[in-house]
Amino acid sequence: MPGINVTISGLPDSALTHQLVQQLTDLTCRILKKEPSRTRVIVQYVPEEQWFVAGRSLAAHGKKSFELQITITGETNTRSEKAAYHKAAYELLAELLGNVHPHSSIHIVDCQATSYGYGGVTQEWRYQHA
Repeated sequence: MPGINVTISGLPDSALTHQLVQQLTDLTCRILKKEPSRTRVIVQYVPEEQWFVAGRSLAAHGKKSFELQITITGETNTRSEKAAYHKAAYELLAELLGNVHPHSSIHIVDCQATSYGYGGVTQEWRYQHA
């Protein structure tokens, strides 16, 4: 049950949003072995004038950026899978956005199964009652 939140620098772009949702879902399911029907994606945009790195806006840097945060149930992926996801997700977003600042970031958040869930039920409960 991955929850993906991605923030993109720039103005909202419907075509880019749909592309991001589809490609991030595909990537997440392929590399982290998650189910598409349980993958949630939220895309937000922040103008380059409001995104700062080293005290200067992305507009001043002449760059784009992103922050990708994905929440997964702890102990469901290996270190190698997470490393492969970091690499592939960075490459995907860099390609889609172009000219990205090197401090664009990806965070994989491992949540304990007893603390993480959806539909009012924890992942631990789902595991115990599968």
